[in-house]
Amino acid sequence: MTKGDSMKPNRRAILAAGAAAPLYVPRSAWGANDKIAYALIGAGGRGRYLSRKFQLLGAECVGLAEVYSPKLEMAQAESPPGIKATVDYNEILAMPSVDAVVLGGPTHQHWPMVRESLKAGKDIYTEKPLAWSIPECQTMIDAVAKTDRIVQVGMQRRSFQPIIDCKKWLDDGMIGEISMVTAEWNWHTSKPMNNAPLPGKLDWKRWLGEAPDRPLEPARFRSWRNYKDYGGGPLADQGTHLLDVIQWFTNSGTPETAVCQGSLQKNTGAEHADVFSAAFTYDSKLIVTWALNYCNCYDDWWTLKFRGDEGTLVFKARSFEIFKEPWKPGDKPMMAGYKDAPGVPTEPHIRNFLDCVKTREQPNSTVAKAAEAVSGPHLANLAFFSGRRMTMKEAETLTLRDV
Repeated sequence: MTKGDSMKPNRRAILAAGAAAPLYVPRSAWGANDKIAYALIGAGGRGRYLSRKFQLLGAECVGLAEVYSPKLEMAQAESPPGIKATVDYNEILAMPSVDAVVLGGPTHQHWPMVRESLKAGKDIYTEKPLAWSIPECQTMIDAVAKTDRIVQVGMQRRSFQPIIDCKKWLDDGMIGEISMVTAEWNWHTSKPMNNAPLPGKLDWKRWLGEAPDRPLEPARFRSWRNYKDYGGGPLADQGTHLLDVIQWFTNSGTPETAVCQGSLQKNTGAEHADVFSAAFTYDSKLIVTWALNYCNCYDDWWTLKFRGDEGTLVFKARSFEIFKEPWKPGDKPMMAGYKDAPGVPTEPHIRNFLDCVKTREQPNSTVAKAAEAVSGPHLANLAFFSGRRMTMKEAETLTLRDV
């Protein structure tokens, strides 16, 4: 961490999270082969994917909660016969047999679902980004710190060995002092919002939860990430992953300021931009830029370039290379790895969570780390919608509904 961090929203959180919770093992004594019983809350595509992985790694699914009937039926088909299935996740949380919950709902539901899961005494694996706003991040960290629950946030890069190795090499000074990091994400996925009627039954009021009440708009359900009331758009969705690695590798904490410009190119009907560029400053003099284009797939997926005075680390979705400085055309990397891999796997991250449920050790992606990761994207979103440079101090009390 760097000087000046006392002004940042994650400082109090990290101190609170650092106060060790009572170390104990539930169920009196876990055996190495004992199955952890979990329930899935939010059975969309990502939620069902996680549930399949949890079962593959030996956990037992004992409950399902989902407000949209076709998704609930798909989750039932991938779960043990006779499993309890409901639209009301409080029924799931009341089950004594549930050791942990997997939360796959939309971002605006993360804090309410975590809050109620903590009250019910469940361990939690929740998808990223941690929360819908910076104030919610702090509220969530304070709530978790008052319990002895294990909470893992789904930022799987924290459990991927090639990334962990690169972090160590940078800490050892392999590329020297880092002055700039550039992040890119390129996918050709943008298209107009689909507001056609939904097949099947949706409990819209339950899905809205604590978000502002409004008549059903199918596009808001189908593409919730693109609307300010429910998500932070691709800036927060993908930016959480990339800013987490950047800040982790550079030991920089959260940014001090952000500016952001962007536009709606092809996702007509949405509120969030599908093409944008953001820039962040840190008190360590580090400059970070983060650009995303959902209308072009050249050099597709994500790329991170860490530029130091002794070398450069180029980390991509399927490979990494480290070049010595000064670089010249034709230079071969002095180190490379993870070549042509399918992407960052989720299994090691889930395994880390399941292990921590038994050992009561803190997981690789705590709520404090996840709050740091999403604070920058939230800051950039506030800068984008306000049309001006935004400071982290200002953002501590703001949400997207304020700009």
